[in-house]
Amino acid sequence: MEKFTVRQFNEMFSNEDASLDFVLGLIYPDGITCRSCQAITKHHRLTNRKAYSCDRCGSHVYPLAGTIFEKSSTPLKSWFYAMYLMASTRCGISAKQLERELGVTYKTAWRMFRQIRSLFAEEITLGGQLVEMDETYVGGRRRGKRGRGAAGKTIVAGIVERKGRVVAQVVPNVQASTLIPLAQTRIMPSSTVYTDELPSYNRLRSMGYVHKRIHHAARVYVRGDVHTNSIEGFWSLMKRGIGGVYHAVSQKYLQTYLDEYSFRYNRRNQGQPMFESVTERVTKVRSGRYGEYSPIGPVS
Repeated sequence: MEKFTVRQFNEMFSNEDASLDFVLGLIYPDGITCRSCQAITKHHRLTNRKAYSCDRCGSHVYPLAGTIFEKSSTPLKSWFYAMYLMASTRCGISAKQLERELGVTYKTAWRMFRQIRSLFAEEITLGGQLVEMDETYVGGRRRGKRGRGAAGKTIVAGIVERKGRVVAQVVPNVQASTLIPLAQTRIMPSSTVYTDELPSYNRLRSMGYVHKRIHHAARVYVRGDVHTNSIEGFWSLMKRGIGGVYHAVSQKYLQTYLDEYSFRYNRRNQGQPMFESVTERVTKVRSGRYGEYSPIGPVS
């Protein structure tokens, strides 16, 4: 993966004007289509306003409207630096660290933290023909046996392509009525699905999937190509990150953390710097206000 250095960041986001121009380029890569002129026209920056005016008719365009930056008094450069910090680590960065790095209040850092993490949410269907599916338990205090009998924990179901992408989702239980619809939504038909011996997966074969399972209860973890080591590796990465960086995550916000770790995992082998992958998502959460831009992709 290509690296994006601090020096490159400071050159690209040298001041607020450069940061605003960067957002404008993301939203309107081919030029601004003026609503009044119904054509791509030249626009100039308005002094002391985060807006651009059409050179023909004078109508205004506000590139920050509908983005995570809308109505924020925090400098744009600080927003992008927060994105840079969150994109430059495998395990994430805490809101407390953002507070120290940016010199803002914790309340501001936490809001930025949540807004930026909303960029990581994406709806994908796994196209790989070999996928693994498993469930794990996060958080809470263990008051009984390990694993499925543990109390006070949040259940997370995961599906991963071998040497490919992952989907992780908070689920209410591990019953077939929950896991089978998830598999149908995320896994292409006729794929080979590898799971453990959980009975909830029994219906996978009847749903058209090739189903192979490994019996962990019998202490068998690999049998030829039958294993769930890929999804187990993701669980390990996610749990080490949460435990080491965030220490504890509430059930209310756990999905956003899963989205963040999944986003990084899914782009671990790409040639594009992770920072660019994050900034490109800025256009995905626009609300389409003022008729300027239609939403692309899911809004979290």
